[in-house]
Amino acid sequence: METRSTRRKKPSHIAENGIDRISDLPDAVLHHILLLLPIKSIAQTSLLSKRWRSLWSSFPDLDFTTININPNTISSINHNPNAKNSQSHSSSTTGLDFITRVLGHRDKNSDLRILRFRGSLSFSHLNGIIRRAIRHNVQQLDVEVATDDYFNFPRSIIASESLRVLKLKSRFPGFRLPPSSVMKDGFRSLHTLSLSLIILHNQPSLVDLFSSDSSSFPLLKKLSLDACFGLRHLSVGCKALEELSLENCFQLQDLSISGPKLERLRVARCFDASGGKSWVEINVPRLKILHWVRNAITDYSDLENLSLLHEVSIGFFVLHEDVSVVKLHSVSNFLSGLSHAHYLTLESQCVQILSSNNYFAVYLQPFNNLKSLELHTGFKKNNVLGLACLFRSSPTLHTLILKIINDYKIERRQWNRDLWDMSSSEEEQFWESQTHTLKSFLHHLKVVKIHGFLECENEVSLAKFLLKHGKALQEMTLCTGHSSARDSLRRQKIRSQMMGFSWASSNAKIAFH
Repeated sequence: METRSTRRKKPSHIAENGIDRISDLPDAVLHHILLLLPIKSIAQTSLLSKRWRSLWSSFPDLDFTTININPNTISSINHNPNAKNSQSHSSSTTGLDFITRVLGHRDKNSDLRILRFRGSLSFSHLNGIIRRAIRHNVQQLDVEVATDDYFNFPRSIIASESLRVLKLKSRFPGFRLPPSSVMKDGFRSLHTLSLSLIILHNQPSLVDLFSSDSSSFPLLKKLSLDACFGLRHLSVGCKALEELSLENCFQLQDLSISGPKLERLRVARCFDASGGKSWVEINVPRLKILHWVRNAITDYSDLENLSLLHEVSIGFFVLHEDVSVVKLHSVSNFLSGLSHAHYLTLESQCVQILSSNNYFAVYLQPFNNLKSLELHTGFKKNNVLGLACLFRSSPTLHTLILKIINDYKIERRQWNRDLWDMSSSEEEQFWESQTHTLKSFLHHLKVVKIHGFLECENEVSLAKFLLKHGKALQEMTLCTGHSSARDSLRRQKIRSQMMGFSWASSNAKIAFH
């Protein structure tokens, strides 16, 4: 009769009648189950039987990111197929040795779907691991490494016919790309490419690699370039490209982006703000999402064929408060190229630039399709010029979101009871003077949300103006972010005073949060 203790010792995957039903499952199903386990546990399953040893040697997805690949760090993982007990016969090896052995003992006829690892290692070890992966027809290679010195881009990758996804990130100190003549005609099957920390001081141009005339990357759909040091000239025009991300290229001067299928574009913290002529050209007829974040203002901007734009987020990095006329003209051209957007977010520097010169009142193209406008602003006294310019250029706007940046350096006069009669207020007079030019804006606006509302004079003036003249207004929400007793009392006074004059819309509702 089987005792309780003997039943406990029986492996969980063995049924009561002694049949190993799990091991009888197809390899593909078992591989899917093993995906739920860390790599150490998957390796230890090879000790169970010849069947499981075969599964381990043909496992298609190798994720070593749970192992610290560092020559000074020891990982006690037993992958010896002849060992009888994983605990009593454990062999100490570095994580790097473990990866090398796993690839070395792998079934020669088994292909790799995914190889992913992180760590510190030499370039020779890195190159060796990648070469083995390429021999096993790896489809997705995801590597994040730190090396003792700069390393060269592994050339075995270039001619791979199996590789679909390549993500190569150098933590330190970076890697160099081969000459374009070497990379030309390569990457024939690649769909996704992500490169980070590239050293390009001796070859500051990637014009020939990703341009529309290049024969490389015929199937590339996603491209991400991060921290390309020394990069000055970049042209991207891959014919199959759908998504492009470019970040931390501080020395970039010239950027040209085209492509018949590109739909998503992100450019962040790029361009040389300290000097030198710079320009950007974007001609992407199918572009739907654009994120242009904290980029230095270029001397020349040309955005064409962006009629399908849906979501846009724009932020500029201004090194000096005074912006030259050339750069003002460039910003004007840039924003005018976005006139087809449906949802637009502008960071605080944009509002400041628009407020610096009435020049934009003439040259800023109307956003006739715009339904939602989100503005981040410090709400300085002169910011009302930029706000009015944007309101005037948004004739059919439905939702306005203001996120006020409460900078202690900005002087903002607090509202008090004596200021409610603001017929002599400069802000009040300004907004009233804009009533005619903002007629279409005021007749379409339905929702207003102001975050960071501190009951200051300029904020109250704008809220009052929108209530007084917004004929379609349905909802106004004022979010203060704090609720002390004194602030609550002031808020109640403001609300009661707002209820005391005639609103343009009988359906409007106001809420304080």
